[in-house]
Amino acid sequence: MKKLFAFIVCVSLFIGALAQSALQFDSNAGMKSSIVLYDGSSVGYTAYERLFYVTNVEDSVYQFLNVFVPDGATQNTPIFLRTYVGGYMASPAAQPQAGDATGRALKEGYVVVIPGTRGRNSAFVADKAYSKAHKGVKEGQTIYTGRAPKAILDLKAAIRYLRHFDKDMLGNAECIITDGTSAGGAMSALMGATGNNPEYAELLKNMGAADERDDVFASICYCPIIDLEHADMAYEWLFQQTDSRQNLDDLHKSYTEELAALFPAYLESLRLKKSDGTLLTADNYLDYIKSEIIRSAQIAKNAGADIPDSLGFSFNNSAGGMFAAPINGGMPPQMQGGQLPQGMRPMRSGLRVRQVGEYIIDLDMKQYLNYVVSTQPLKGVPAFDSQIEIINRASGENDLFGDWTGNSVNFTDFTARKNNVTLSDANRQNVRLMNPMIFIDDSNTTIAPHWYIRHGARDRDTAFPVPVNFATKLQNAGKEVNFLLAWNRPHSGDYALDELFDWIAFICK
Repeated sequence: MKKLFAFIVCVSLFIGALAQSALQFDSNAGMKSSIVLYDGSSVGYTAYERLFYVTNVEDSVYQFLNVFVPDGATQNTPIFLRTYVGGYMASPAAQPQAGDATGRALKEGYVVVIPGTRGRNSAFVADKAYSKAHKGVKEGQTIYTGRAPKAILDLKAAIRYLRHFDKDMLGNAECIITDGTSAGGAMSALMGATGNNPEYAELLKNMGAADERDDVFASICYCPIIDLEHADMAYEWLFQQTDSRQNLDDLHKSYTEELAALFPAYLESLRLKKSDGTLLTADNYLDYIKSEIIRSAQIAKNAGADIPDSLGFSFNNSAGGMFAAPINGGMPPQMQGGQLPQGMRPMRSGLRVRQVGEYIIDLDMKQYLNYVVSTQPLKGVPAFDSQIEIINRASGENDLFGDWTGNSVNFTDFTARKNNVTLSDANRQNVRLMNPMIFIDDSNTTIAPHWYIRHGARDRDTAFPVPVNFATKLQNAGKEVNFLLAWNRPHSGDYALDELFDWIAFICK
């Protein structure tokens, strides 16, 4: 976080409303380099850096991308686009890393793209010329450049840039695979779920983005922090039964109860269905989540993990019968009757189905959720829109929905009412543009056909219903969804890379 905030100091180099005559790419301007990976192998590549993806550059510290083309790439090579957005803060265009998915993508032969994006902390200090050109801005005033929805606009502009130069650049812009973790997982979800939607069009035009499509082929979303206007109610609905929520002071306990009571109506408004067609309601939803946790633990147990009954699990010694139908694609191929889908090579994770042995048949959810809380304390109440006068401090999400002055604002009706304020239409629209859930049902959207969604089975940064709802909604829309509440994982990303890249190889065939 300190490193990201340090970039504000560097923004003295800011070029206000920098205008380029046209978007540019020079295929002869690449620089040869290489990366040594975790296994000691080396991958050579050609780097193209500081490629500005809009003609009206508001913030020259962030609004460009870097492209890394591995030796041997062709025009048909898939493009792996990794965003390093975290905490909804600014993310500079970076270099590929040996220990994460960018280094692995280069090893697998994919073109790697790492865009920079503005965020809630990106800012510059207005000079005299800027203050004269912008009414209401004083010389020396800090101007915040990356409040919502600027980050997703930057990423959409980056995708359009790749399409604009698809014929000039190695790599296939019709096979872009996005990847991100946490708020970056949200950005990956937005890139996949909002392709070509006209609600972003005028904003992108004003930035000077290329007049191209911005849909993608696949999105990888690790622990995405999404559906922010409903995340507080989902959080309290799930965690209100834990000991920590029962021990709150009376005021915060009343907030927990009020928010939890709002969730069932929201859930039922989604009209989500299980894979067998059963409608999800507040009556069967906790069992739906429970079945996903049991499935995750069983997969880990079959791979040799110790799953203690102290976490709330119950076991028997006979095979079969305990799995509910998973969210489409979420069960590794080895768990699907031992048969691999046609054309898919065996996964390198080494998982195999046990024909006999100890199987998980049930889970005490209250006991399990108390275990989750024991590994890391829960967020406050409310967890996301926490800016309530005197009682709670503003969250990063409150900053996200502020404006260029650097203010923090509410973004849910619940917390706004507690402050006796009303959300503005502009604020509501910004919240809408940051929520991928909304656009899945929009006929004007080109949704990515392939999804890889992971959320840790002990990740409490957002509640399980948030990624579960997202994965289920995509499945209901007919998309290929590989989803898992990854066993015993905290809030993290770019893990199980063998499994991930086997999936990528399969969908790219």
